[in-house]
Amino acid sequence: MGEASGRPLVLLHGLFSSAHVNWIKYGNAQILVDAGFRLYMPDLRAHGESEAPHDPRAYPEDVLVEDLKSIIAELELKDYDLGGFSLGSRTSARGVLAGLAPRRLILAGMGLSGLSGWARRSAHFVDAIDRFGSIERGDPAFVAQAFMKTMKIDREAARLLLGSVDDTAPSELARITMPTLCVCGADDEDNGKAQELADALPDGHYAETPGNHMSSVTFKEMGRAMVEFLLD
Repeated sequence: MGEASGRPLVLLHGLFSSAHVNWIKYGNAQILVDAGFRLYMPDLRAHGESEAPHDPRAYPEDVLVEDLKSIIAELELKDYDLGGFSLGSRTSARGVLAGLAPRRLILAGMGLSGLSGWARRSAHFVDAIDRFGSIERGDPAFVAQAFMKTMKIDREAARLLLGSVDDTAPSELARITMPTLCVCGADDEDNGKAQELADALPDGHYAETPGNHMSSVTFKEMGRAMVEFLLD
């Protein structure tokens, strides 16, 4: 998306979402395009228009990181920026730890404990999958159930994918040396505090935008904060 001459920016969406819903639907992708970026926004494995196999062998450890590395290699990107939201942030951070070298990195909807405490978050979503259809309003898993229904998520594939995602120890963050924006909704602490993540990074920057974990991507302030950081 964007002019062929635009600066390459790879963006990854969050869990149970898609590139269209996370980045395009509410206008943040267009804000980035208007600022001169060419966007590459793949649907993660088991999401959106990507395949959702039920074979456990299709979900080895850190499979999303390997997918990301393959995409960047196939696009032959050498000088590019990288960003993600929630699960996309985890994947982006771990991609850098696995050798990717974007000029700048964006970790949206992510805090320090969200990277290091994935087991807890994963258990929450696995519980929502296992109890799908019986979760009532007021239950902590109700929002996840509703979003899975809206997005028509293949729950068997999603469950397998959740098991492939690894924790990132705080001690590893010292290896993420490029300028990194931690942008997060003011009412979003689903993955911990974004300010703490920014403080833990060698060159971390924090930006607060409106919304909670579900709604922050609907506000154009997120796209504007990303543009400001990338063009700084």
